[in-house]
Amino acid sequence: MWNNVNKNILCLKVLRGLCNCCVQRYASVGVWVKRTQEKHRHCGENPSKNSLLLVTRNYSSTRPPWRVLFFGTDDFAVESLKMLSASRESNDGVVKSLEVVTLSKDVAVKKFADQNKLPVHVWPVGDLQRRFDVGVVVSFGCLLREGLINQFPFGILNVHPSLLPRWRGPAPVFHTILHGDSVTGVTIMQIRPNRFDVGPILHQEVYQVPCNSTSDQLGVTLALKGAQLLIDTLRNLPERIKNRREQAKDGATLAPKISTSMSWVLWEEQTCDQIDCLFRSIGSRIPLRTIWMGKTIKLLDFTGKCNISLSGRGKTPLPGSISYLKESNTLAVCCKDGWVGFKTVLLKKKLSAADFYNGYLHQSFQKISPKQECLFHSNTGRTKHNSKVGNSLTKQQNVGYMS
Repeated sequence: MWNNVNKNILCLKVLRGLCNCCVQRYASVGVWVKRTQEKHRHCGENPSKNSLLLVTRNYSSTRPPWRVLFFGTDDFAVESLKMLSASRESNDGVVKSLEVVTLSKDVAVKKFADQNKLPVHVWPVGDLQRRFDVGVVVSFGCLLREGLINQFPFGILNVHPSLLPRWRGPAPVFHTILHGDSVTGVTIMQIRPNRFDVGPILHQEVYQVPCNSTSDQLGVTLALKGAQLLIDTLRNLPERIKNRREQAKDGATLAPKISTSMSWVLWEEQTCDQIDCLFRSIGSRIPLRTIWMGKTIKLLDFTGKCNISLSGRGKTPLPGSISYLKESNTLAVCCKDGWVGFKTVLLKKKLSAADFYNGYLHQSFQKISPKQECLFHSNTGRTKHNSKVGNSLTKQQNVGYMS
């Protein structure tokens, strides 16, 4: 059995015993071929021994609307699924049919598919029987094998929220904020078998990162822009594939999953801006942490850089030094180049800055424990990853896409 030759019609010209009539007849459609000695029914010619007879199948059109199979899981992926679904319902000529592959019953994509009566396949999928023209992957998290990709005549597309090759990996939006990038964007690329984020680029759009944006805010914006770029790509898919470009070898960076090891603050090494980036990147999901008298304390409600005068304080304060600002009810903590503030902390329970001051920083407490330093300490035993981030921020800050 030969493979499907729809992807490369030139194969038709080298099939043994194939008459010119057959070449012309099947040059514009997807076909399977098999060995046979039967007479060609449509032209009456007798093929030579072991020649090939083309058997037509209804595979794929060469222009939209497309039959789409969507792979996704989370809220970021839902935005693209919404736009694909809207396109199908509006008959705008881009999406003909739409089905979904997801990982479990609890993810956002599954809920949206059920609500909108979209057919759902449980991962992993098997033989798709050539029922789809193109696949779309958004925030799916699973490697796709070559056998699956080859079932789609136009391959499988991926919506990725960065300007590839910058921030390849599962957490590009978080790392964009963490490293203080001023420029990001979205990329539509083709999936390569068993690899993440290395395929050729079909479409790309630049986006300026707003000042003080959090990863959650940026993610919402890029999800919408990615969905719009996806529809635009599908509208001109053959042309986009023809003009695709390989990713640049320079400028590639990795965006691994976020973890609690990233949340430890290094008062001696991190600047106010770096702590600000850290909080805006992961703070909504993983609270920043430090050590207070041998115990972990979580730092909540970050307020940014604090303007504190050092005049009259004597010696320069050590990193991790704490000051209570009564006027704004804020705990200010000294870091590498200044002070940053927090409104709330979590020790055994949530405490406001005033509660923490009255319970732990007041003079009466200092009299009880005169040997205790009034400092937050970096957890040096658990901050290998964070240290690397802190050291690289200065080098990578305000770096956008590098081609």
